[in-house]
Amino acid sequence: MTPSARPGPVPPARPVTRTHRLVVLVSGGGSNLAALLEAHTDPGYGARVVGVVSDRPGVAALDRAREAGVPTAVVALRDFPDRAAWDRGLTEAVAVFAPDTVVAAGFMKLVGAAFLDRFGGRTVNTHPALLPSFPGAHGVRDALAYGVKVSGCSVIVVDEGVDAGPIIAQEAVPVADDDDEQSLHERIKVVERRLLVDVVGRIARDGLRVEGRHVRLG
Repeated sequence: MTPSARPGPVPPARPVTRTHRLVVLVSGGGSNLAALLEAHTDPGYGARVVGVVSDRPGVAALDRAREAGVPTAVVALRDFPDRAAWDRGLTEAVAVFAPDTVVAAGFMKLVGAAFLDRFGGRTVNTHPALLPSFPGAHGVRDALAYGVKVSGCSVIVVDEGVDAGPIIAQEAVPVADDDDEQSLHERIKVVERRLLVDVVGRIARDGLRVEGRHVRLG
């Protein structure tokens, strides 16, 4: 009688790598969204845009998302009785997509308490200045008016303040003698898109840790 063969060693199971889910908040043309959509086509990037939420209907960013096959939602302030109700509506719309990270990419509204209770510490934003200098909607204009020789962009963790959250990354952009607001902003945008894509990818692959004002990736 032939002895039965003994089973060989069982190979270890391959780890299941879960793709990091991104929801992007938009208000306008969506150039930062476009950069993230391009990046997420690379499996090695580690993150994928699974939803896009706008506070304005009909903006180009929504078209970009739909062309990429990404679901969208619109949460307009005018459709709610007050700002707190809008903030709760925004929170619910984002939660539908179960994001790991929320990216405010040209999003022109401040989020409130309900949103931060749900997504605080994992929502990031960009700003076209080297924070904490020149926060607010006119960072490029304010930097030029002040006469700085170097400006740039910042990627931050969103908190309850205006561009006041902990800084994740920054990159400088020199100011030319003949710069106006538009020319400087266009050069900053190029750097801003690249920096945002890099930071979000690192968050997806390595994780984000916030300790007071200090942020660590990995």
